[in-house]
Amino acid sequence: MATTLQHRDGRRQFADLFDWAEGLPSLFTTPAMLPGSLRGVRIEEFAADGKYVVRAELPGLDPANDIKVEIANGMLTISATRQQEEHDGARSEFHYGALTRRVLLPDGADEQAVVAKYTAGILEVTVPISAQPAETRTIPIERTD
Repeated sequence: MATTLQHRDGRRQFADLFDWAEGLPSLFTTPAMLPGSLRGVRIEEFAADGKYVVRAELPGLDPANDIKVEIANGMLTISATRQQEEHDGARSEFHYGALTRRVLLPDGADEQAVVAKYTAGILEVTVPISAQPAETRTIPIERTD
């Protein structure tokens, strides 16, 4: 059963306004995603069974050498590189170069328990999410005179 994702702030909704168009710059676009490169990574994302799942289309890549998945400060980063092969007199419509796609993780994401797998050209990253929202905590203020 899919659930609604809750994000830390409004950055996610604003970024999604631009990410719908493959290759258009947004707040999370890197120079490698601009036209002439591999273009943007197409993804699908959903939450089900207490997990947040991101799937990215990355066909024809070697996950051990060409793909990197990182998580830091509530942001999932998928990076990939496709090296151009030289062929005399060949015509190619393939896209070569580097790309990066960043995705803001939902509230409650367990950044220490992330799992990634690559099958048939699809990278799937699974992040457990806590059913418990983060608690508000009052921080005592130390007075220094």
